[in-house]
Amino acid sequence: MTHMRFGASFLEIAGRVLDIEATALRNARSRLGQEFVDAAELMLTRPAGGRVVVMGMGKSGHVGRKIAATLASTGTPALFVHPAEAGHGDLGMVTAPDVVLAISQSGKSDELLRVLPYLKRHRIPLIAMTAHADSALGTHADVVIDTSVTREACPLGLAPTAST
Repeated sequence: MTHMRFGASFLEIAGRVLDIEATALRNARSRLGQEFVDAAELMLTRPAGGRVVVMGMGKSGHVGRKIAATLASTGTPALFVHPAEAGHGDLGMVTAPDVVLAISQSGKSDELLRVLPYLKRHRIPLIAMTAHADSALGTHADVVIDTSVTREACPLGLAPTAST
């Protein structure tokens, strides 16, 4: 009997989570605009030898690793560079023909912000995926993709779910 009771509540929670996720996807779809086209063009028209360099901290970093792997699997040269490691020599992997895709929900990740002067100095295009276009990351980006959500799906309120 206990399993039936837990099963029903787990199903209710799972249904609510999926509803929130579905709403977030519909909202993201409705926001698609020229900035998405601009970002795709930047990534697909890099000069010879250019790659998409994806960066992000925490959960955004996990999402970034997946994006880099998917791009590489589908024929777009890409790699993930951890922003914290970038300040310890890994930034040298990012070169002028590259484009950087930086992911930060807040747009205020210190580790990502420390990379911005290097990108500017080397004229490396920056695409930001953030919920805050007016953040430091957003205002320095060549293209901003809005990743805002009205509500996260985690029933405990602990993990970014709909935003990732």
